[in-house]
This record gives sequence, C-alpha cells and structure tokens, in this order.
Amino acid sequence: MLNNITIGAYIPVNSIIHRLHPLAKILSLILLLTGVFLIHNIMVFLVSTLFILILILIARLSPLQLVKQIKVLYFMFIFLFILNIFMLRTGEVALIIKGYPIYWQAINQTIIILFRLISMIILSSILTMSTKPLDLTLGIEQCFMPLKRFHFPAHEIAMMISIALRFIPTLVEETNKIMIAQTSRGVDFKSNKFKVKIKAVIALLIPLFVASFKRAEELANAMEARGYNPSAQRTRFIKHEWRYQDSIVLMVGILYLGSIICYLIIK
Repeated sequence: MLNNITIGAYIPVNSIIHRLHPLAKILSLILLLTGVFLIHNIMVFLVSTLFILILILIARLSPLQLVKQIKVLYFMFIFLFILNIFMLRTGEVALIIKGYPIYWQAINQTIIILFRLISMIILSSILTMSTKPLDLTLGIEQCFMPLKRFHFPAHEIAMMISIALRFIPTLVEETNKIMIAQTSRGVDFKSNKFKVKIKAVIALLIPLFVASFKRAEELANAMEARGYNPSAQRTRFIKHEWRYQDSIVLMVGILYLGSIICYLIIK
C-alpha cells in the first residue's frame, strides 16, 4: 500500500553524483535550497526546474521514483493551493468562481510555494538516494566540524539525523505490513466515514509505535554490544578524498545561488 515511498532509501547507481564527496553534496544542497527559497518569479523557477531535471539525469535516477515522493504529499499541496487562492486578494482578478474572485497574484504565489516544496523534496531525495547512510553521517558531521570547538556534539547529531533518514523506509515497510495485517482482521482503511477512519488510524498507529520502539531498542542494544562510544576518536575503513569534481559541483551551487541573487538585485 505504501510501496511507492522511497524517502531515505539509497539507490546504488554508478553516476557522477553518487561518486561525489558527501560534504560537497550536502553543501551544494544547502546552496540550491537557499536559491530555491529566494525565487519569486515564475520564469526563474522554470529555469530552475530545468536545472533540477538535468541533475536527475546526471544522477541516473528514475524520475518516476522522485514523482512518487511528491504524490505522498498531495493532500498538503491541495490544502496550500486552496488556502492561498482564497486568502490572497491582491492584483487583478483572474476569474470568478460562484461570485468569489480569484486573483492573479494568488495564483502566482501558490505556484511558487508549490514549486519550492516540490524542489525541496526532489533535491533532498536526490541527496539521500545518491549517498550511503554512513557517508551521509560523515558529511553531516564534517558540516558541523567547525562547531566542535564550542563543544557542539557534531558526531552525535550527525548520527541521529542519519539514523532517522535510514529508518524512514524501514518504518514505511513496517506500516505496510501492519496495514495488510489489520485489513485481514477487518479494518477498513478505504472507508470515507470519519468515525471508521479514526478507528483505522488508531489500529495502525498503536502497533506502529510499539514496533518503532522495539526496533529502536534493538538498534541501541546492537550498538552497545559492539562497543559504540560516540565520544571516542574514530577511524574509517573508507576515506573520502576531496577531488576536483567536488570543487566543480560546489562552484556550480555557488553560481546557481549567485545568479538568483544577482537577478533579484538587478530587478
């Protein structure tokens, strides 16, 4: 039922994006997301969309897999669309629905907000799909490395983020199993009645929470049994070296953000 969700899952493909240093990918993601949230023009976001499509092709990822990430949040998209359409009342009237005017400014703002959300999901998915969980932990830890002099727990925070991302596909799989089991017991997840839906959600959430805590306890016991110490000095079997490709990717991210900032200044 939830097999379409692949958030947090690593997809092993031999691509340029997969071979990049994890720190370069994380820093580039931050630059790209910053640029996306600065966009206020539909023409600029069309150019940005083309850039994101090129990234997907370079990463050799299936566009259908990325579209599935968006389908999961279509309820939120519909809610935001309706909210903006009926709350923003500036600009010229585009059309009138049963006596209620819809303004061009509201339509423009709604499209931009939806683009930002979709871009954020797709860019984040490209990162998680092209980076192994351990490499992602390394990249996040290196991002926080300058804060270590202020006694910031960089490794612990990076490990928590990495585990959270890794647990998403596991919890999705667990949810799917519980839904199938509860459906066989007579729980109706497809009913349109509010009371039935509430009962179905309760029948799903309680065993899901129990299973989540059980998996968390098993993971904690496994890490403790292997002598994991977050404050210990760590060595790595595989060391990632910064190469010229990483510098090029980081420069592309800087140019992307710089181009958007220059456009906003000139405009």
